[in-house]
Amino acid sequence: MSDTRRPSVPRLVLVPAALGIALFALPVIGLVSRAPWSDLASLITDPAPRSALVLSVVTSLVTTAIALALGVPLALVLARTRLPGRGVVLAVCTLSMVLPPVVAGVALLSALGRRGVIGRLLDDHLGLTIPFTPAAVVIAQLFVAMPFLVVTLESALRSADRAPEEVARTLGARPWRVLATVTLPSVRGALGAGAVLTWARAIGEFGATITFAGNLPGVTRTLPTETYLALQTDPGRAVLLSLLQVGVSLAVLLALRHRWVPALTGRRP
Repeated sequence: MSDTRRPSVPRLVLVPAALGIALFALPVIGLVSRAPWSDLASLITDPAPRSALVLSVVTSLVTTAIALALGVPLALVLARTRLPGRGVVLAVCTLSMVLPPVVAGVALLSALGRRGVIGRLLDDHLGLTIPFTPAAVVIAQLFVAMPFLVVTLESALRSADRAPEEVARTLGARPWRVLATVTLPSVRGALGAGAVLTWARAIGEFGATITFAGNLPGVTRTLPTETYLALQTDPGRAVLLSLLQVGVSLAVLLALRHRWVPALTGRRP
């Protein structure tokens, strides 16, 4: 009789796997061990980090909502139509996933800055200035975070069984009804996963935000920016702020793990 307790992978694999786990766990352990917990009360009552946290949460939620409004139709077009140059379009729409964050910020300034390609027209004709405003924070987050939703949902739509959709059309359902009652419910796991990943990326965005939106206190200074500035003068405060962000993100990911883990792994929740 075979021993069912034996691991299904070679034992040699366990060593690099353990090192991989350590790579992710040790930095968090380092934060916890070095945090000046006695300063936590003063940090909580300080209006600066509280303002930065509120701004980060609000802008990241707005970013996620806009990403759903734009990313779901984009993923549908990429997955379900014969779009000319689809590969190029997909590459352009996901380019910001691999761009250095500062480069993303410079690109946004080049397009939407006061002297940018579009920003100049907005400033000259409408008197509308986007950089260094809360709107710039949202745009920066959207630019770097929405590809996570598009990639996750587009892949799920391409691999989804289309037979139920064909049946619904045969029964006379209109395209919008098929989309709302058949197509999107069939990929709701991927949709939830993409939304969570988009939010997590948005709330942690730093490079593109500080380049395009700046760090005006109470206006564009998000929690990652507040953490970076604290690191220059008060490393202990920066550690506590980092733990705050780790805690918020980890709590959300754990709370929604039954939605985003199955969507990414292909398992049923």
